[in-house]
Amino acid sequence: MPDELDAETLAFAHRMFDLARAGTTDELAANVDAGLPVNLTNAKGDTLLILAAYHAHPETVGALLARGADPARTNDRGQTALAAAVFRRNAEAVRALLDAGADPEHGDPSAVETARFFDLPEMLTLLGRS
Repeated sequence: MPDELDAETLAFAHRMFDLARAGTTDELAANVDAGLPVNLTNAKGDTLLILAAYHAHPETVGALLARGADPARTNDRGQTALAAAVFRRNAEAVRALLDAGADPEHGDPSAVETARFFDLPEMLTLLGRS
């Protein structure tokens, strides 16, 4: 088994991460439905879910969660999709992640720590903290 992916496979993977960043929900979901690993991770440890949350695409977040994306995954910096959604002040994505079982205290910084650091009281309320 080769240690490195061929150029075509790498280009495809990069395109999937771009779909998550752009919020191209239908195309990304179709690829996951066709076998793309829903928890695919890039070189920085970012999952499709983390990228969709960071780029404020709640519909994409919901579609990935519905297909089994793990809301507890962290990237190489310890960040979670929930912390990313909090940072972006995306209430819809925050609610979807919480409904999927995301832990507001998980990650470094956690979603709660992110909300406190950036003085986001509306996000603290969504997270059940004050």
